[in-house]
Formats: sequence, structure tokens, C-alpha cells
Amino acid sequence: MSAEYAVHGPVAVITLANPPVNGLGLATRQGIADGLARAQADAAVTAIVITGAGSAFSGGADIKEFGTGKSLQEPSLSSVIAAIENASKPVIAALHSVAMGGGLELALGCHYRIAAPGCSIAFPEVRLGLLPGAGGTQRLPRVVGVEAALNTIVSGETVKSEFIGAMPGQKLFDKMSASAESLAAEALALAQSVAGVRPLPLVRNLPCKHPAGDAYFQFTRNMIKGMAGKFPAPARCVDAIEAATRRSFDDGVQVERAIFIELMWTPESRALRHLFMAERAVSKIADVPADTPRREIRAVAVIGAGTMGGGIAMNFLNAGIPVKILETRQEALDRGMATMRKNYESQVKKGKLTQEQYTQRMALLSPTLDYADLKDADLFIEAVFEEMGVKEAVFRQLDAVAKPGAILASNTSTLDVDRIAACTRRPQDVLGMHFFSPANVMKLLEVVRGKQTAKDVLATVMALGKRIKKTCVLSGVCDGFIGNRMLEQYVRQAGFLLDEGCTPQQVDQAMESFGFAMGPFRVSDLAGNDIGWAIRKRRAVERAEMKYSRTADKLCELGRFGQKTGAGWYDYQAGKRDAIPSALVETLIEDQRKELGITPRKIAEEEIVQRLVFALINEGAHILEDGIASKSSDIDMVYITGYGFPLHRGGPMHYAGELGLFNVVLAMERFAKNPLDDAAFWKPAPLLAKLAAQGKVFD
Repeated sequence: MSAEYAVHGPVAVITLANPPVNGLGLATRQGIADGLARAQADAAVTAIVITGAGSAFSGGADIKEFGTGKSLQEPSLSSVIAAIENASKPVIAALHSVAMGGGLELALGCHYRIAAPGCSIAFPEVRLGLLPGAGGTQRLPRVVGVEAALNTIVSGETVKSEFIGAMPGQKLFDKMSASAESLAAEALALAQSVAGVRPLPLVRNLPCKHPAGDAYFQFTRNMIKGMAGKFPAPARCVDAIEAATRRSFDDGVQVERAIFIELMWTPESRALRHLFMAERAVSKIADVPADTPRREIRAVAVIGAGTMGGGIAMNFLNAGIPVKILETRQEALDRGMATMRKNYESQVKKGKLTQEQYTQRMALLSPTLDYADLKDADLFIEAVFEEMGVKEAVFRQLDAVAKPGAILASNTSTLDVDRIAACTRRPQDVLGMHFFSPANVMKLLEVVRGKQTAKDVLATVMALGKRIKKTCVLSGVCDGFIGNRMLEQYVRQAGFLLDEGCTPQQVDQAMESFGFAMGPFRVSDLAGNDIGWAIRKRRAVERAEMKYSRTADKLCELGRFGQKTGAGWYDYQAGKRDAIPSALVETLIEDQRKELGITPRKIAEEEIVQRLVFALINEGAHILEDGIASKSSDIDMVYITGYGFPLHRGGPMHYAGELGLFNVVLAMERFAKNPLDDAAFWKPAPLLAKLAAQGKVFD
């Protein structure tokens, strides 16, 4: 059992004991039910307290049971709550630390509730594409009012217990304890004080109305429609809460349950639940145990004060870690420092940062032109120009000044980390830390494991990534790692589509309709078209057989590098980021078609989307086969957090499973017959072909 039973005088105490957050798994639910029955049968017990061990009352459902039969076995949470409501003795919930989801529903089913200050209260189910499924949408409006309940459930946001406790007329908490330390004693006292009170109060019996009725709910639906995007759950939460105001409690619960089951089967909820599990699995490395010792990181050195270097430095300053930042020229150093100040000052103006916080962070930053000043750093991050010779020179200097045990990291986005490590006498201390631009904003951090990278180095950097609020995904060494290796195929297809008949805006609009924040050509203009140009030049030497559209090279030959030059695939006005279709680019594309002897054709949006997304999927399958990524869900996390893949589709590998891998393979075979495309690429990766033949999906 993961629920403990004890008796303190006339009060029985049931303590949820399923760490880390006392998830309401089958064993815990059974433990609560057994404890209730035991207390009911004991004539000496006059009241019952339910609380949680450790750092939570309960965080809700046990994620280990997601997708397993245990989540459906009796007693269900609804059955446990019914047993509490029907108990002949008062049941008091003693809440502390965390009471969320099913844990909050459990508390709402109790006769009384006492809460410690600082307890986090939430119904986060909407973030999984769901709504509370054990009466939460029916009970919460009855204790805090319809509007407060709706805001809480639709947003999924956390509210502190003392805020709710101060709300006029709230009935969620019967009492606030003086402190977390006194909660247990105060809960026992409350239980004894209400032991003889009858009838026992039930939240389900409280009235639930809104004075504005139809007008309020219609207004709310209109507001949510624009905010919810592709996700159906927020609007369906409103439907369930409206049912609480118009129907009997039992009928409202039936409405809630029907909506919950409906949402469970939506692709949007499946995608969000997949990503929820993927985010928790991403930090687990098969051969690096959780208890692997970590090196202490007290000071960081960043080499390069450009856009990336400055953004990287800000991550550590924000976490309270001192940073020394190095440049080779004073003017470059001054420019980098000025950019960081400007970024922080902008946050102060927007109210996201206090002046005191800004001052504290800048005080942790030390600029220098001398490598010798970096000698005490525990972690070095190189963020210089993406050229192997430049990076090798930097690492030789780092090897000379860094103390033993210091970690040496490269922010390279494509280059061979093993070759970089070979420039040092300590390859075991070298790895890649590929931040995404802007580095102080983007969540993704690709951690690149070299063939000699030590396990404690990996454990240290993965933990440090969490500390600086990054989603760390482990990658092996290859050209482009996970994200950029896949992106290259995506961009190649975009180029071929231009040759065959599309305009940049047509391709961008198709991908944005699919759900990407920006299409490939707008992204390229934002990042700088010269970056891809440099990669293609390198490819011409290293992989001459790789086929590209020449249009992008011709664009760069005209100096149209994107927003930074005021012209790229689109035209831009000074001071604005609006992408304006370019007549010059259209002519350039038409001339390229004539040069190739191509008669343009009308290309449907479906073909555009499939060619770009299936290119990601096929390359992702190769990456899994090559061992560059250890899990398909890691690839999904890369694309969700770093490349703007639509959240409601769950990442490219999950989306492939939703479509059916057999259907993906059929489409790829069709694309391979296109003489203007790269037929060799469209041969399905062996893993993709195998899983499709077996009717399986990516693990």
C-alpha cells in the first residue's frame, strides 16, 4: 500500500505515501479506501484526517500509470471520493505544499479542508488537453464561485492557498493553519471539534449559479476561442462548468465525464500527454545512473561576446552564477556588454525584472580580453564563429588555461565535437552545448556527447541545464546533431518546391497553416540566409552528391541575407519585421526554372506539408538508427522546443504515428517518382520501413 494508517486518540490519519508527489495510483487509491473502511469500523475513531507525506498532499494522477490498465481499475478516484462523501464520520483533508488535479478533487470530496500557507492549488489538466475528470469542474465553482473556478480550470495556473483563503465567501478552506509545521496538530484539533457535527457538509450540496448566466458563458467562449488555438479542451471546460450551473450535481458529473472521455481520444490530448511524458524522460540517459556524481559549477567562462555568447551568459547570470566573458577586441567586448545591458533594461521597462535584479545580475558579469583571467572557471563555453579552424584554436587556448576537472563545451551547431576534443589533452572533459538563438529565451539545449565524454560531465551538464531552465536533449556526434541534421532535409524540400512551382510565401503559408510559428523562408530570413549558404559550400566539398536547389545560393550572391540586410526571400522595411513578397525574388525563381527547363506546376498545400514534414520524419528515423538520439520522444522535444513544430501535433515522430507509418511510407514512395526531387532521399529509412511493415509506431 502507498497510503499509511495511524490512530491519534479518536482521530484516524490516512497519509498518502507515493513519492515524489503522492500520485493517486491504484495502490494509493486502494490504501485510502481501506483506511476509510478501517476507520469506519473502529468505534473509538470519531473523525478521519487525510494528508500527504513528504513534499505534497497530492499532485494528482500517478504518471507512471498513464496508458496502463491500472488507471482504469477500481477503486477509481471517483469511487474513493464517493466513499468519503458517504462516510458516517467526518473526513478532513489537511493540505500542504501541493494539491493539484486529482489531489484537489480528493480534497473537495472531503467534508472539511484545512490548508497550510504556501500550498500550490491547481487543476492543470487542460495542459494535457483534458479537464478534471472526478468532479472538479462541478465542485470547484461551488466553493470559490463560477468565475474564479473557470479561470483556474481553463488556465491550468497555480494559485497559492493563502490567496484563496483571503477570498470573500470562499468555501474551499474551512481553516488556514498558522504554518506548515503546525498543520498536523491543527488538523487533529479541527477533526475533534467537528466530530459530533451532523449532518456532514458536502460540497456537492452547495448552490452553483452565475448571475449573468448565458451572457457570461457566451462572453467567455468568445474570449477562449481566440486564445485556445487548435486545442479543444479550454472551450470544453467552459461547457462542463456551465453544466454545473444548470443541472443537478449528478447530471453535471455525467456531462464532465463524457467530455473527459471525448477529450482523451483527441489527437491534441494524445500529443500533449506524449510531450508530458517525453519531457520527463528526456533527462534520463541509459548508461548514466541518476546517482552519478556531479562536478560543482560555481563559475562559468564564455568565449565570444556576440549575439550567442551574450545570450548564453545571460542564462547563467539569471541563475545567479558568475560569468566571465572574453572577446579578442575591446570594441567587440563593449558591444556585447551593451547588448546584454539593453536586453536587461528592456525587461525592467516591461516589468519582468526589477532594477535590483538587473543590478545584481550585471554585477556577476566580468568582461576580459585575456584568457588567463578565465583560469578559475568550472565550465567554459565557446561561442565563436562556426568554423572548425577557429574553434580548434580556441580549444587549444582553453586547454592551456583551464584547471583540471573543468568542463570544456562548444556551442557548435553542426561541427564534429570529437575533432574539437582532440585538440585538447582532456577529451573526457569536452562536450557540445548547442544553445538556440536567442539563447537567453529559447528552451532547447542540445547536449552533444563525444566518444570520450565522461559520464560525470554529462550528468553535471544535464543537471545544470535544468538549473538554467533549459530542456536538455542528449545527442550523439554527427553533422548537425539532431535538430539541424533534420532541418537540412526540410529546407532542401522547400527549395525543390520553389523550382517546381511554389513561391516562398505559398510554402510559408502552408507550413504556418499546419501549425509552425513561421514557414521555412521566413525562418531563414530571420536566422540569416548566409548561414545555410556556408553549409552548402561545405557540403559541395564534403558531400558533392547531395542535391540542392540553386535558388538559395543565387539569392545570397545578391547579398540578400535576410532581415539583417533588409532583403532576403522577402523585402523588409527599416525597423519592421513584416515579410513583404519580393518581385525580384519571384523573377530570380522564374529564371532558375527556365535555366533548368522546368515548367512550373500548381502544387497543393497538402503536398507542401507532407514533403517538408515527412522529410523530418525520415531523417529522424535515420538518426534513431545511427544512435544519435536514443528515443524518438527526444527528437520530438527538440522540434517542439527548438524549431517551432506545432505543439498540438506532438513533434514529428509522434505525428508520424498519428498518421500511420504505412501511410507515410506510401507518400514517400510517391515523392521518389518525382524526377525533380531527390529520389535517393525518399527511400524510407530501414527503421521506418520495418515499423511500417509491422504496423507499429516509433517508441
